[in-house]
Amino acid sequence: MSIEKDRIRISFNHTNGGLKTKNGEKITGFAIAGSDKTFYWGGAEKDGETVVVYTDKVSNPVSVRYAWAANPVCNLYNKAGLPASPFRTDSWPGLT
Repeated sequence: MSIEKDRIRISFNHTNGGLKTKNGEKITGFAIAGSDKTFYWGGAEKDGETVVVYTDKVSNPVSVRYAWAANPVCNLYNKAGLPASPFRTDSWPGLT
């Protein structure tokens, strides 16, 4: 993860040559938070083997979560068709 002004870039291992969504739709399933630890659903764009996450609700982001829900709506896959696993970049205690 790297913070780039008001966005966070997420790098992935094992992309098998890149990232994709089924049928080319927009990426879903990413949430982004600032230091107040409040997560908002964010937009996400593929950039090679990375994804850039953003929202106009967070001007200084510090953390991202993907597919972090009991029944997540998410759609990111590697070029081999394997789904990205749920993850979080924060380790804030007491937050789920």
